[in-house]
Amino acid sequence: QVQLVESGGGLVQPGGSLRLSCAASGNIFSIYSMGWYRQAPGKQRELVAAITSASSTNYADSLKGRFTVSRDNAKNTVYLQMNRLKPEDTAVYYCNAKVVLVAGEGYDYWGQGTQVTVSS
Repeated sequence: QVQLVESGGGLVQPGGSLRLSCAASGNIFSIYSMGWYRQAPGKQRELVAAITSASSTNYADSLKGRFTVSRDNAKNTVYLQMNRLKPEDTAVYYCNAKVVLVAGEGYDYWGQGTQVTVSS
C-alpha cells in the first residue's frame, strides 16, 4: 500500500559527502515521521536521524554535526545529507516512514536499503 524508494547511496572517500533521498508513495493520508536507520555487517540496525511533519528532529548522538535530516512534506520525501564521512559510516541505510493510511490505520514502512561505502 505504501512504497518507499531510496536513492543516493554509493562509494565515497573518507571526508566526502553523500545525500540520500527517500520518496514515499501510495495510499497515504499523512506521514508522522520519516527517517533513516543503518545496519553495518554484524551489527544491529540503529537510528541515524528522523524528522516529524512538524520538523522536529532526532539524531543519533554520535552523528550530530555531520549528518542533517530534512523533509519535503509536499513530496513525501526525506533527505539525509552526510558530510565528513568516515569508514565506520559504511552500512546499508534504510528509510523509515510512520504512515497513517487513508483508511485510518497507522503502520511502519521500510525502504529496500541503499549501500553507503566509505573507503579510499
